[in-house]
Formats: sequence, structure tokens, C-alpha cells
Amino acid sequence: MQRTYLPRKDDFKEKVLDLRRVTRVVAGGKRFRFRATVVVGDEKGKVGVGVAKGIDVASAVAKAKLEGKKTMLHLNLKDHRTVAHESEAKYSAARVLIKPSKAGAGLKAGGAVRVVLELAGVKDASAKCLGRTPNKLTNALATIEALKKIKTTN
Repeated sequence: MQRTYLPRKDDFKEKVLDLRRVTRVVAGGKRFRFRATVVVGDEKGKVGVGVAKGIDVASAVAKAKLEGKKTMLHLNLKDHRTVAHESEAKYSAARVLIKPSKAGAGLKAGGAVRVVLELAGVKDASAKCLGRTPNKLTNALATIEALKKIKTTN
């Protein structure tokens, strides 16, 4: 009897946050590669951000997804919907503030912060980018730092 192994479907969702073409100048001209920033999460408290480069877009996204799974952060959400308390963090030039909201208020956040909180499973919260940088990567990593600071009593 021969067994066939099907690839296991993981329950992680991914969202490509940023995709850039980067260039390396060599003697013969320019070599192009792609840098992908991917947010990976299961919407149940696990979230990670991965950054990787590849020859083409698909390989860069696949590598970044794998990197995001390796750097996964696990949070205990209050009532499985919101963060336990207010948290602020800084990463490079980005500053992010996350505040809890009452049930049914929804997620009030924009840009990279919203994507990270959605994939983490936060349903009710308010967040603001306090830094002036429009860089999605640093805003996402500042959000991860703010989530790391949240203390839970379990």
C-alpha cells in the first residue's frame, strides 16, 4: 500500500505589505531583485512580519512568508477581541500607539498598523502612527514592538 502525503494546509493568512525593486550595480550593469514585506497571522493571537529578497516577486514573497512564520509573536487577547491596555513603541523613525476599545467599536487604525492588528486577531482597538515616516516596514515593526509590550495576567 502506497501512502501519498498531501501538503499540510496551514491556517495562517498572509498580506503583502510592501514590494520594492532593489538594484545592485555591477561591472556589466544593474542587477534587479525584489524585496517583499509580508505580514503573517492566524487571526487568533499569532502574528509575524517577514522581510526577504528574491530574484522574482514570487520567490521574495515566499521567503518573506517563511521569515514571518519564524518570527511569530503570540499574544493573549482580552476577551479574544482587544488588547489588555494602552501600549506605545518606537522602531527606527516610526512610533505607534495602540489603545483598547470596548466591544463592538471596531478596529480604528490605518496603513501597516491595521494590517498587523487584523492578522493578529484584534477586533476592537484604536491605533495611531505618531511618527512622521510613511515607511510601511518600520510602522509594521513598531506595531509588533508595541504588541510585545502588552502584559497579560493569565
